[in-house]
Amino acid sequence: MTAGGIEGVPERGGLRAAFAGLTTRGRSFLAAGVAAAVCAYALGQTDLLRVGLLLAALPLVCAIVLYRTRYRVAGSRTLSPARVPATAESRVRLRVENVSRLPTGVLMLQDRVPYVLGPRPRFVLDRVEAGGRREVSYRVRSDLRGRYPLGPLQLRLSDPFGMCELTRSFSDHDTLTVVPRVEPLPPVRLAGEASGYGDGRQRSLALAGEDDVIPRGYRHGDDLRRVHWRSTARYGELMVRREEQPQRAHCTVLLDTRRTAHQGAGPDSAFEWAVSGAASAAVHLLERGFSVRFLTDSGMSVRGPDGTGGWAGGTESADTAGLLLDTLAVVDHSDEPGLARAYDVLRGGNEGLLVAFFGDLDEEQTAVAGRMRRRGGAAVAFVLDGDAWSRGTGFRSPGGHPRLPLEERLRMLQEAGWKALPVRPGDSLAALWRQVERAGVSEGSVAGASGVFGAGGAGAAGTGGGVSASGTGGGAGPVAGSGSGAES
Repeated sequence: MTAGGIEGVPERGGLRAAFAGLTTRGRSFLAAGVAAAVCAYALGQTDLLRVGLLLAALPLVCAIVLYRTRYRVAGSRTLSPARVPATAESRVRLRVENVSRLPTGVLMLQDRVPYVLGPRPRFVLDRVEAGGRREVSYRVRSDLRGRYPLGPLQLRLSDPFGMCELTRSFSDHDTLTVVPRVEPLPPVRLAGEASGYGDGRQRSLALAGEDDVIPRGYRHGDDLRRVHWRSTARYGELMVRREEQPQRAHCTVLLDTRRTAHQGAGPDSAFEWAVSGAASAAVHLLERGFSVRFLTDSGMSVRGPDGTGGWAGGTESADTAGLLLDTLAVVDHSDEPGLARAYDVLRGGNEGLLVAFFGDLDEEQTAVAGRMRRRGGAAVAFVLDGDAWSRGTGFRSPGGHPRLPLEERLRMLQEAGWKALPVRPGDSLAALWRQVERAGVSEGSVAGASGVFGAGGAGAAGTGGGVSASGTGGGAGPVAGSGSGAES
């Protein structure tokens, strides 16, 4: 949280703005005074003229005094948390501090927020003494993903008679990030063995046997039980066996965002379910130590913070998941006609796990999706039933290709080696995730050491995506605040 104050300086045209800030009461007094003065002049009533001048002068004097009064006020805003899942609430705290030597009058605070977060909060603060501070708070909530600006904070000043009001705005603003909801997923043991995944980690031995050991020189702190005596005798110095090298699984999360593949809109739409599913799968795999890369149908690949092709999991999975969820918070529909670009990215990748969330597919795109499954790697597809989500039939893609029946899409993907599961409204990703274990993953697509699709995985929710993995080594909302100063 930061805060600051600045010296108030009369703005160009500010006096005119002060007169424009006259309230209904001030305008009424001014009109009554002018009318009384005109009548007094016409009737020759001196006393009435004095009353008219007093009525007209009062709001003008209040406007000038309010304009010339300089309050040094510092304001700040704190979001707790600054990253929340959809449908969750975030508390916004506002602090106003009078840093001048003069007490303020009545202050009215108003924070600008997008309409999707609710009505604009307004607060009335009584007189703030010199050096005093006031704190107020309100809650915001959104059912839709996205990044929403909060601010700037507006401060409305009023004179004691209520004749005039002036508005001053602080300069800074904050951003609330609403990420997809993440559903906790159960641990799933694959049917068979898969290279590069499982609990997300493997051990790559530096030796294939006692005769193939690759030793290194002894270093202070090395375990003496790792001393390799044959090499020590050969080189004439203390040598130890190389330690096993941890190897982290690589994953690619694939999300079908084509506009033609998803019908409907809103938090309960098929697209939002897909985004939430992609977020849940990615967070779940990150917690199991995978290095996750997010990929869309347009070929957009989101690289990890280290510049590599994935987001590292393991001990820092919570922070990494938060960064990945920030990306999913702003994912929107694409205008891509098909999945060709995503296929081009996956075609040159390594073997490993692939989990995809597909929308409506015609025969051509189903064939492209079938070829995405990489040789020797397991593949799981969650295919959304467009008819069930849109409650309609006979839909045709803009390209003129009829949408394949759901059963036909599942059959084609299964023949290509996918474990394909249908998704209908109301289905739980956790329940579908368990079906992966019961049915096995891509018979014949596994090789290597037995693996488990990690346990746990909680956080926020989003919509569909896919994940692919292969072996090698690897969100919670922070509190954010900002502040600025303004003087009137």
